[in-house]
Formats: sequence, structure tokens, C-alpha cells
Amino acid sequence: MNPAEKGLQKNSAQQQIGGRLAFEEADREVRSGNYAAADKILLAALVNDPNDPNILRLLGISLTKQKRYAEAVQRLTHVVRLLPENATAYDDLAEAQMLQGKLEEALRSLRNCIKHDPNAQRSRQRLSELLSMMGRGKEAEVVFTDSLAANPTRQSLVAAMEHVQREEYDRAEKIYDAVLRTEPNHFDALRLLGVLCAKRERYDDAAALFRRAVELAPDFWKAWINLGAALAEQQKFAEAEAAYLSALALGPKSLHTLERLGANALKAGQLDNAIDWLQQSLVLDDQYVPALLCLGHALKTVGKQDEAIDAYRRCAIAKPGFGEVYWSLANLKTFRFSDEEVKVMEAQLAQIADTPDDQTSEVAFSFALAKDCEDRKDYSQAFDFYSRGNSKKRTNVNYDPIEYESQNDRIIDVFTAEYFAERDGWGCQDESPILILGLPRSGSTLLEQIVASHSEVEGTAELHYLLRGATESGLNRADGIKYPQVMHELKAHHIRGIGEEYIENTLKHRSGARFFTDKMPNNFTGIGFLHSILPNAKVIDARRHPLDSCLGTFKQLFANGQVFSYDLYDLAHYYTQYVRMMKHWDSVLPGKVLRVNYEDVVADIETQARAIAVHCGLDWQDSMLNFHQNQRAVQTASSEQVRQPIYSSSVALWRRYEDQLEELIDY
Repeated sequence: MNPAEKGLQKNSAQQQIGGRLAFEEADREVRSGNYAAADKILLAALVNDPNDPNILRLLGISLTKQKRYAEAVQRLTHVVRLLPENATAYDDLAEAQMLQGKLEEALRSLRNCIKHDPNAQRSRQRLSELLSMMGRGKEAEVVFTDSLAANPTRQSLVAAMEHVQREEYDRAEKIYDAVLRTEPNHFDALRLLGVLCAKRERYDDAAALFRRAVELAPDFWKAWINLGAALAEQQKFAEAEAAYLSALALGPKSLHTLERLGANALKAGQLDNAIDWLQQSLVLDDQYVPALLCLGHALKTVGKQDEAIDAYRRCAIAKPGFGEVYWSLANLKTFRFSDEEVKVMEAQLAQIADTPDDQTSEVAFSFALAKDCEDRKDYSQAFDFYSRGNSKKRTNVNYDPIEYESQNDRIIDVFTAEYFAERDGWGCQDESPILILGLPRSGSTLLEQIVASHSEVEGTAELHYLLRGATESGLNRADGIKYPQVMHELKAHHIRGIGEEYIENTLKHRSGARFFTDKMPNNFTGIGFLHSILPNAKVIDARRHPLDSCLGTFKQLFANGQVFSYDLYDLAHYYTQYVRMMKHWDSVLPGKVLRVNYEDVVADIETQARAIAVHCGLDWQDSMLNFHQNQRAVQTASSEQVRQPIYSSSVALWRRYEDQLEELIDY
């Protein structure tokens, strides 16, 4: 070897040593969060060797952490060119591309990662999350299931997921618990158990599990999304938004995350924010069906019916077999389908009947066609479609009328006149709540609109806090006593605290008016609980002719809840239980409830409105008669109807279906 060659070899060896020392020093700086110092070291090292893949990779990671995504992608792309079979390099590049919003490029990088390392489980999970972000849910589920099949623990999770699909929830939960006993930090198991808890409406448990998952894996996008959903179900909308924003930081151009932010804002009553988030999603993909549907709902809520119809129709064009969008059009109540749209619905329904996997769309198309037949005064055909939709829906909901009656028995046994006499003066003395309750489709939205047209009253929404508070009053007790029996065990300060918590929970829906409405119809079973925790709260019972009330409910496809409404026998039984409970409250709490009949409001609105004002402690204001001019957002099915003056066409509607309602009439 000549002297020149020896010199080159020596220089090369020195560069390698210098590069390794620079890498180690820069790595310490990156781990300490001193990114500027790390970058200075790494850039100096690249002067000596511009193709050192380790130095380039660490620089890319540092730039990613500084949110300098374009520069990070440039450096990491250089790495994969130098090491085209290195799976880790592709994974690093995919992360920077995701954060930059280059989702298609990130998808290719993750696929290359898995191609070169089929056992890269975290990359498989990230690929599943990325597909979900892009609105490609079915592909995401396939990738996720495949990612779980690689080892015995993950095979157990697959088995649990199969139990969940068969609604064998107890068996699934036992498997998840067993996995977490041996691997308490298994974030997939934590998330999947959280999903199961959410299915079982144990949202507190679900949220706790999702929080633990994201603590262990802060970049676990799907867990952030699940956490947002669990918090939204609890009407903790600000916390839900924070979770969704964490997900958005992991994928700034995620269609799904933007749509979830919009849906959350809609539920929170932040309509301008909702529309903005949804439009951001549609900028990325103007045919993204979930965002179009949710945008239609938001525009409907703020009274922009023409724009809502346009959003729904764009959604129908993007996905012709999506029955929910046609029901959303029908659910505007004032909308009328064209002949061509009817033909499309009939064709889609026939096609679904041949491939009965999509029961959700079959139900929705049935209800939409029923509404069209009703508009065309073909009531016999309308009822056939309503019956078809209800029958199919009933098979997919759990409702036990006998158990429901037993629950009411227990409530009546606890909340007696003696119970209230012994607790006189208890509870939170706040007088702001005005609860409007009854059966759905019985005029409660009209009454809320009348009350909320008073300057001292703010209309909120159908709030879930009362009955949830009742259920939670008996949770986690060592003696196992549950609601309603637990009410005998609670002390005065406990009762007052529950009332204060209800008021605190409602603050996010209010902007400072003296009074507010809570229009959850099912609250009628909780009037005794309400009077215990908030004795000064006012209650209005929205009552309607029994047959009109039950028929209106039977004709309504609810987004969730109201599981009693999809069978005429269940409806009749539920109505008798409602009447029974209201008679009980009238007996033990005389004067607590003002009963307002829909037919009386239609016949003489001023008399009824004045009675409502007196009951609620309000000075009379003529604005209560001009409720249809109130521009507040309305989130229920009657949103368009309450923006019109009072009309009598909804009185005695049951006579159009008298022949079909024999079962109800005889009951």
C-alpha cells in the first residue's frame, strides 16, 4: 500500500470515529430536547460525510420533533435512497410525511416498511391508523386484524374481537382482562377493552382505558380518536375536542379527525366551528361522505335548509346506496322527494334486499320511502314501509319491557311522599333548570322554542346528565346498593353535591341566562331524583293524544336511544308506563309538573304560553308567541317545524292510519 492509500484509509477511519462520536453526542441532545444543539452537531458531521445514513436519520428525527416536516422529509428520503431495504428508515419517513399531511406518500412508505420487515407490528398499526385517517375504514380493519395475528397474545385479542362481533361481550372482556393481567401496558389491549366498555355504555371506564393507552403511546392516533368519542358521549365536549386535536397533530390532513372535530362541535352547539371543521375536511376530499352528512346536519340545525339539502344531495351522489342520507332529507319534515329520487331509493332498497348485509341502509331507505308515501297521501303503503323499517330495526336493539316496568316499580317504591317529607330542604337550591319531558314527537321541541323565546331563558339541548347522575349515584359502593335504593343511603351533603354537579355539567351549554332548558324526553322517570337534588327545578310535561304520540314515535328513525319505539306493542307498553310514572309524581309531588297538551297549544297558544310563564316564574313577554322567529339552533327532528307559525295539521294524524293501529287502539 502506497503512502497516499494509507492516508486515505486513515482519514476514512477518522471520519467513522468522528461520525460515531457526533451521532452519540447529538443523540443525547435530541433525547434532552436540545434540538438546535443536536442539529449543529449533525450538520457539521455531514460536511465530512454527507451520506452517513445514521447522521441523516437522526437529523430527520430532530427536524420532525421541531415540526420542520419538509426538511425532515428531505433528509429521511435521502436515508431510504441510501438504504432502500431498511424498514426503520421507511417508518421514520412515514411519520414525517404523515405530520406534513402527505398521507398518500406516508402510505407508500409504511407499505415499504412492512415489505422489508413483515414483523414490524408498530408500523402495521400505524398503517391501519393512517387508512382510518384517510376514511378507508374497511382496509384499516383488515390491516389491524392482520397485525394482531403475529403472536399468541395478539391472537387472543383477535379471538376477543370475534366475541365482540357476536355480541358475546362478557367472554371478550375476560380475554382482554387476562391479557392485561400479564401485560398491563399492552396498549392495543387497553384500547380494545375501552372500545368494548364504550359499546356497553361504560364511558368512564372507556375513557380511563383510552387515557392509559395514549400515556403509554402518545402517537397512538386511534386511541386519541376513541378517547374523543368516549368523552363526547359523556357530553364532555371540551375534553373531547382536546383529544381530537391531539389526533389531528399526528395527522394534520386526516379527513376522519377533521370530521370528528366537526361532529363534536355540532353536539356541543358550536355550530360555526362545526361547519368550519367539516369544510376543512371537504377541502381535502369534497366527496367524503361522513363530512358531507354531518355538514348537512349542522346546516339544518342553524336553519340553512337549502344548503343542508345541497350537502345531503352531494352525499347521496358520492354514495348512492347510503340510506342514512335519504332519511336525513326526509327527516327535514318539510322536504319533498322528486320522482327521480324516489326511483333511486326504490332501486337501492330492492338491491339491498337481495344482499341483506346492510341492514342500516335498508332501515333508513324504508323510513325515507314511508315519509314520501305519506307526503303523497298513500298512507297504506307508507305504513308498510314504516313497519318494514321498524321490524328490521327492532332486531338490532335491546329492549326488555318487563325489565323496564320493574325499574319503574323500584323507582315508585323509593320516591314516596314520606321520602320527600323527610328530606325537605335538601338538595342544591339553584332554580335555573327547566326540564321539558314526555314522549318523543309529542310537542316538546315546540314548548322549548316557546320558553326559549323568553329573554331570561336559554334553550340548550337534550342533556344526558340527569339520568346519568341517577345511575352513577349508586356506582362503586362497597355494599353494592344501586339506584334508586341508594337514595335512602345518601346524606344531605351527597344529595346537594349531585345537584351541584348537574348544574356544573350544564354550564358548557349555557351563556349566562337566568334559566335554561333541558329537553331530554326520557327524564320523566327521574323527576323524583331531580326534586331530590334540585328541588327548585321546574318541570313541563309535553303531552299529546296517545295515538298521535305513539304513531309519531313509530314514524321516527332515531339516531340513537329510544329503543322502545320500533314495535307497536313496546310503544304501547312504554306509553302506559310513562302515564303511570307521571301519575305517581303528581301524587307525591303535587304541583311540581305542569302538563301541557299539544292540542291545547294548537287551539290557544297564548293561554298555554302564559301558563308556562307562570309555572317557570317568568314575567310575560310577547316574544313567547313569536317563537317561530327565534333564530336559535334546534338539534331535534322538529327543527324546521318550529321555525313556522303554529299549525293544526299534526292534530289527530292517527286517523289516517286507524286501520293499521288496531293493536295500539286495543291496548
